Amino acid sequence: MPSVRPPVVLFGYDSSPFTSKVRLALRLKQIPYTFCLVPSMMPRPVLRDNFHITYRKIPVCAIGRQVYCDTSIILEALEHQFPSKSGHGSLYPPTADGRTYRALIRGFASYWTDRPLFRATTGLIPSSVWRTHFGTDRSELIGHKLDPDKLEAKVPKNLSALDMHLSMLEPLFQESDNLWVFSTETPSLADISLYYQLDWGNEIAAGRGISNLTGGGTPDTNTQGAAPVFNCKRYPALYDWFTTMRSYMQHLPSTETRTEEADDVIRQLRDYEPASAEPVMVPTAAPSHVKLDAQNGLVPGTQVSVAPDDTGRADPTLGTLIALSTEEIVIKPLELDSEVTVPVNVHFPRLGFTVRPILTAKL
Repeated sequence: MPSVRPPVVLFGYDSSPFTSKVRLALRLKQIPYTFCLVPSMMPRPVLRDNFHITYRKIPVCAIGRQVYCDTSIILEALEHQFPSKSGHGSLYPPTADGRTYRALIRGFASYWTDRPLFRATTGLIPSSVWRTHFGTDRSELIGHKLDPDKLEAKVPKNLSALDMHLSMLEPLFQESDNLWVFSTETPSLADISLYYQLDWGNEIAAGRGISNLTGGGTPDTNTQGAAPVFNCKRYPALYDWFTTMRSYMQHLPSTETRTEEADDVIRQLRDYEPASAEPVMVPTAAPSHVKLDAQNGLVPGTQVSVAPDDTGRADPTLGTLIALSTEEIVIKPLELDSEVTVPVNVHFPRLGFTVRPILTAKL
């Protein structure tokens, strides 16, 4: 008999900001899961050898035999498969007027906090990080060489950029009845997305967590970091929200089981028997545009390459297209040098990713 609840496994590492984003969502929704620690740098054999996933970004989340890459699709899958009506919290709680503002919250998360705000916070990483093997690894991810001296010289500019973002955000919390970002009943994905960025940015700028980030390549420090701009005097309303959000999350029971033993996790996923081998798709407002997809060569059964359209483009995941919607694409990974340990469907969002038939792909 298939399990009632599919096992949830999150692959990531502690100092990964986007892993933190998903961990917060899992705690907010009170979803039990296993956090499987993987290296901050390639290779990650647990993903390649067992699922044939060569996608190099983190996190990756398995919900039973469905594996999701990129936080935007991971969070939508969690919201769909663990809805509030089944006793889980919602990433899109209603406001006083009954609206959820789901579309705006998704845009706030993916196209503000995850992109321009992240560029500001990641620009505060101490230069010692870039002088380790981590710097070499991220040069390969980005596609060009990173110069530690130039990056160090840009820190004041990036700190100024963070200050500009904080100035835009402060008015959101100056109204006494506006506790959460979108005035929702409880924290939403918008609160999670803003919180993880500010928390990670503040910590990493001070050098706390850089040893984990670099795999021990440089020791942690404890400098002033982002404190000159992110403090309770300069942005009192925003800082009050930040401490309130921290307290709210800390008071929620932990749902995480932590492990470095990948074999146990793989056994857990292999032993799970889903009711169907078909992909579990996230609902969308409109059906697939079959004719337009066909014009782009995206027809089920076609072998395709899937890669982010920003960084990590040189490491596509190859597979057979088995399903697609207006927002999501699902593939069966191509076999590498051995058979997969766990047969899975691998899901990517379409926005932010490039999907091409392999015959015409420029790999």
